[in-house]
Amino acid sequence: MRVRLLTVVGALVAAVAVASVLSVSVAGQTPVAKASAAAAKFRTPDGYPDLQGLYNTATLTPLERPDPNKLVMSDAEAANIEKEEAARRDRASRPSNGGRDAPPVGGDGSTGASGNVGGYNSFWIDRGDSTIIVDGQRRTSIVVDPPNGRVPAVKPEAMKRNAAPRIATPTSDAAENFQTTQRGGYDNIEQRPLAERCIVGFGSVSGPPMLPVLYNNFKQIVQTKDHVVILVEMVHDARIIPLNKPHAPSNIRKWMGDSVARYEGDQLVIETTNFTSKTRFRGASENLKVTERFWRADDNRIMYRFTIEDPSTWAQPWTGEYPWVKAEADDRLYEYACHESNYAMTGIMKGERLLEAEAEAIRQQQQQVR
Repeated sequence: MRVRLLTVVGALVAAVAVASVLSVSVAGQTPVAKASAAAAKFRTPDGYPDLQGLYNTATLTPLERPDPNKLVMSDAEAANIEKEEAARRDRASRPSNGGRDAPPVGGDGSTGASGNVGGYNSFWIDRGDSTIIVDGQRRTSIVVDPPNGRVPAVKPEAMKRNAAPRIATPTSDAAENFQTTQRGGYDNIEQRPLAERCIVGFGSVSGPPMLPVLYNNFKQIVQTKDHVVILVEMVHDARIIPLNKPHAPSNIRKWMGDSVARYEGDQLVIETTNFTSKTRFRGASENLKVTERFWRADDNRIMYRFTIEDPSTWAQPWTGEYPWVKAEADDRLYEYACHESNYAMTGIMKGERLLEAEAEAIRQQQQQVR
């Protein structure tokens, strides 16, 4: 949870420019920057595009398009989605008998991090309150290429690879309430999800690619002459990315991959390779390559676009994009005190051992009856 105020290095640069900056293609092409007064004004002392600031990346727009034939929704449709979310928040925030009622034995049958046998209450959940707008269009999905707004199907060989017995942990983009169905998922701590172990945030919130999740969607960008830092609120992940440096040797693998950055005109480009096999974003292999692009859309937003490439997992690259919105004046980035000695991990392991003991006792009773 967002618990203690984090002193963040770097200051938010004042934004005083006007008008939008860039025109972006939809179908997987590299976006081309248009010369504009706003782009020229947002510069660091070193002359780089100035993207610094604190941003809220929460959105009600899903990653994949519900209707593959519909790229854009109407203002009325967007208003209805936002109205439904506001109503949901209102219902979930109402008191229940002076506090939250305890769920029945075995859970209440609901799913998600706020339900079943005792996840978060509504106070902590922040999925955003609006859909995304790109080039004046209310988009129906973050994915824009393939044109149907859907992530390409995983290749059969990748499905086989991911079904191997040695793979028992979920992928890095798994939901926080992920429950494994594979045998051995609770045999030891290292089989538990990475977010549950406070290693990286769930849902690929830290990325790359960096995706919006259930809560804690704030991110801060700080630039120096030779590094870019992206500080992620969830799990307090910090991506420290060098500029104009070669990638690490292929035998060096990292949780969030090995990222290197460069500037192309008015865009910051980050290329990431050298992922570890323990993250496997959406079932990807160690050959995953993620290319991220950032550019200033106007004085209150920057655009974030990512392209995923892994020929051993998908037959084609795929691309998504969505705006990061400048935080309100009273917003702050707070520390995510995830670990707190992780006493819950002891309970998880102990609970599974108790279930195993109960199952063994039942098995022995059945044998005696026979």
